[in-house]
Formats: sequence, C-alpha cells, structure tokens
Amino acid sequence: MKFSREEVVQAIGDGLLSFPITDFDQEGRFDAESYRKRLEWFISHDISAVFVAGGTGEFFNLTHDEFRDVVRVAVETVDGKLPVIASAGLSVESGKAYAKAAEEVGADGILLMPPYLTECPQDGLVEYARQICDSTRLNVIYYNRGNGILDAGSVTALANACPNLVGLKDGKGDIQALNKIVKTVGDRLVYIGGVPTAEIFAEAYLSIGVNTYSSAVFNFVPDMAVTFYKELRKGNSEVVKQITLDFFIPFVDLRDRKKGYAVSLIKAGAEIVGRPAGSVRAPLTMPTSQERETLASLIKVAESL
Repeated sequence: MKFSREEVVQAIGDGLLSFPITDFDQEGRFDAESYRKRLEWFISHDISAVFVAGGTGEFFNLTHDEFRDVVRVAVETVDGKLPVIASAGLSVESGKAYAKAAEEVGADGILLMPPYLTECPQDGLVEYARQICDSTRLNVIYYNRGNGILDAGSVTALANACPNLVGLKDGKGDIQALNKIVKTVGDRLVYIGGVPTAEIFAEAYLSIGVNTYSSAVFNFVPDMAVTFYKELRKGNSEVVKQITLDFFIPFVDLRDRKKGYAVSLIKAGAEIVGRPAGSVRAPLTMPTSQERETLASLIKVAESL
C-alpha cells in the first residue's frame, strides 16, 4: 500500500473514479502492454482513484493468475500517483485469496463483490464480508449489488465489526434504501454511486450526500466524463441536463438492449476511439455492427459537448 487509510478515504470520497476495462489480445489472453498504455492514458486525466479488475474490468471472467497480473501491472503503472483498488469476492475463501494477491502486489484496497450464490440471508452476507475483511490489511469497499444487498442494519453491523471497511458502493440504484443507509451509518463510511452508467443517477446520488461515482464511459469519452462530474459538483444544472439528454439517455437506451452491454459497449467504445482492448469473454457478447454505428454516433456527440 502506498496510501494511508485517510488518503484512500479522501480519494474515493471526492473526485471521479475510473474503472478501466481489461485488455485481451486476439487470442483472448491478458495483454499487459496494452493495459499499461491504457492506464497511462487514464491517469493523465483528472481522476482520484483507479479501480482495476472491477465489474467493467471483467473480474468475473479472470483467472486468479490473470487477476494478479492485472493488479500488479496497475500498481506498477500508476506508481503511487493515485490509489489502486482491486476486487475480491465469489466465496469467502476465494475472496481471501484475491485480497491476499492484491495486498501482495501493492494495491491500496479492494472492492468486495457479492458472493456467488443466488440467495443470501442478511446475517450470512455480513459474515461473508466480515471474514474477508478480517483476512486483509487492505481498505475494503463493499459493493452493495446483485445477491449481496445489505440493508441499513447489516451495513451498520459490518462497519462496527470491521475497522478496515471504509466505503459502500451502491450497485442497485434504490435511492430510498441507500438514503436509509447513509442516514443510519453516517460518515463512518464513504458512499460511492455504482449502478451501470452511474452518471444517470448522479443528481439523485448527490442529493443524499453521495459525492462521487464510478464512470465506465470514461474508458472512451474521458474528457466529457470529467466535464460532467465537475459541472455536477458546481451545481451547473444546465450543462448536466444537456449532457444527460444528448448522451447519457440514448446511451442507456442502447445499453438496455441486451444484458451485459454495460461492459460490452464500453469495450466497443474503446475500440471506436482507437484504444482497443479486445472482445469481452463469454457469457458476455459484443454489440452488433448496427449498435456499434449508433455508439460511434453518440461518441461524436460526446466529443462535441
């Protein structure tokens, strides 16, 4: 770890958070050199942290060895300029193994993904997260998503049990439930917006005290993503409205055509702007040629905003 807990908390609590896609070559193998160049481009922009091998980075599609290489390359490339947050999860033991690998190669924290199980009780989810938190010195951000949704009482219990739990990332978009958590747990944790295409929720997030979010579209329209975030924080509602109408609403409409497009469209967008990262791995699928044309048109719009 290159950053103290306080520095990580500050970085993830205020500023645009970037979630790079993971580069694969033509044979579908991790392409370390391409990934290194992507990260160099990322950190040349005004962002506050880099979350690697996350949902956008296809954590669920990486082997453990690939995961380790992804995090290692990220730590080496970012080189202490920003905190590097990796992922962990799937099961208690695999979560511990991912956290250990991330710690060994120098990450500053982990984003704890939901367990791989269709249904989970609240007390079981708390225990799942607690055991992984207890296994590492790293800062932990719990990803409240999918089958791992914690209610306000459970988040409180987990925060009380785990000093290294520093944040909660919302992946559901239930503003009522999130507001209950924010008001109940208070500033013990940092709160991050994390639904797919989080910008579409940005104003609602900000209204309840969630000051930042993960930006996947940063992968192909970084200047617009940074502009949107800065104008949002300035309270410039006219610019926020224009970008939302001209880009984010049609992008979300395109994203919703098929499950998994929240990741697939990002890889397609990166290729369109000349920074290809290969295709997604199954069970995800890449967009059709017509959908790529629509995305290319949206990118032109974004670059003009």
